[in-house]
Amino acid sequence: MEGFLEELEEKKEKKRITVLLTLLAILLAILVTIIIFFVRTNQPMAQAKKEATAIAKTSANLETVDKFYWFTRKNTYFTLTGKNDKGTEIVVIVPKSGEKVTVLNQKDGQTEQQITDMVAKAHPDESVMKATLGLYDKRPAWEVVTENDQGVLTYYLMSFDKGEEINVVKDI
Repeated sequence: MEGFLEELEEKKEKKRITVLLTLLAILLAILVTIIIFFVRTNQPMAQAKKEATAIAKTSANLETVDKFYWFTRKNTYFTLTGKNDKGTEIVVIVPKSGEKVTVLNQKDGQTEQQITDMVAKAHPDESVMKATLGLYDKRPAWEVVTENDQGVLTYYLMSFDKGEEINVVKDI
């Protein structure tokens, strides 16, 4: 009888180990899937930033990158803010095609903080979600996205130089 009980205990132990190893394998597979998904979703953004930075370094002598924006309205632009080789704070707007880069002095326009503060002050019942910088009708413009307490989005297009409202798309 004692041998039978030991054999039964061994079988139970093997079954527990098998279940634990199976659970561990499933958790590992889920973790790997999540990591692969995360890497693949961020790849286009990382690639765009890398290419835009290379173009900005050669065409505008951009030395340091502080911010990167992906701006899509009528066209897609990749915008970088930072300092050039002379230490001047600049904005470099690179069209998706990579041609005809626009270089601006940051001091000639609104920063992200200034523009989001303007929108937040003008629309206190909305929360600023994000701001991106690019070209709209060949003019530098900020796009500020806000959300109200019902989850409704509003897109404000603001001029880079003066922070004036160019266009508003509400109730999205």
